[in-house]
Amino acid sequence: MERAATTGLREPVRAEGLPPQEVIFGSSPRMEEIRQNLERGANADIPWLFQGDTGTGKEVLARFLHRHSRWSQGPFVKVNCPGIPSSLLESELFGYEKGAFTGAFDTKQGRIELAQGGTLFLDEIGDLDLSLQAKLLQVLQDGYFYRLGGQKDRVVQTRVICATNRQLRADAKLGTFRQDLFYRINVVSVHLPRLQERNGDIAMLIAYFLRRYSDKYDRKVPPLSTSLLKRLQAYQWPGNIRELENLIKRYVILGSEQAITSELLGNSQDTVSTEIPSDGIIQLKEVTQKAIQELEYKIILKVLDANGWHRRSAARALNISYGALLYKMQEAGLATKRSKTSLPKS
Repeated sequence: MERAATTGLREPVRAEGLPPQEVIFGSSPRMEEIRQNLERGANADIPWLFQGDTGTGKEVLARFLHRHSRWSQGPFVKVNCPGIPSSLLESELFGYEKGAFTGAFDTKQGRIELAQGGTLFLDEIGDLDLSLQAKLLQVLQDGYFYRLGGQKDRVVQTRVICATNRQLRADAKLGTFRQDLFYRINVVSVHLPRLQERNGDIAMLIAYFLRRYSDKYDRKVPPLSTSLLKRLQAYQWPGNIRELENLIKRYVILGSEQAITSELLGNSQDTVSTEIPSDGIIQLKEVTQKAIQELEYKIILKVLDANGWHRRSAARALNISYGALLYKMQEAGLATKRSKTSLPKS
């Protein structure tokens, strides 16, 4: 299928919802290298794999790559792999024929078919079930697939972009991700740096988010103070750009620096208290263990908030198992739903 060629990446093409290029790439050497890779390979008919922590901007780059490629005249179809129950994901991806299963009253096109002539973006592909990985591999290899309940070969021409915050190479060695699929999607791999690794871009990102959400919510707020900006540049940002964006959105809505510093940067969140007994004697080992445990709970809470209380993503960000996170949450008395977020009284 012929597709219209597009102009170079450095031209100011804007897509709805996409930040300008200077905001996307900033000024760090690593992001400039990524920009050059996108420029060289935008029109190549090959899969791309964006890797990086949650909130580093993988979807933004996927949409940018689509917009500046010869697939831009076609649709950009996103599939959030962990966001769709595994029992429904197969029909969402491949579609189904009428009568394929109970409740299939009509024929439905799947996301793969809807991406014809455009880009199929598989977000968090590392969470895809092994059985679906095998079927996806067939699509990537020869472009053929079946709808559920169908007997007819269907052909699709689409460029596939995948994203993950997992270490897929390690998962492939462990057998939790198909090696053949990994090598198929890992033709061009781009690893996005954490926000703390490009903290020179924080001031520019803040300015952009302030403009964007001031316009969106029709609110006028002053620029952040110099002291707060320095604290934000020194912060670790476990949720990366997404966490920063949510912080600035909250500032625009509430109109107060205190409203965000008390939650994110205040002393009550980042320090631990030591109670001095009436006799003035401190059991150092006991107090130290309690302080470490209290700090651990606060870190877990921050990472959960930064990841929208998606516990599997939070566990990966903390580099602990999902079961360990659930145990620590239960031990800390942390609610399993965001609406009940609070630390236990000490």
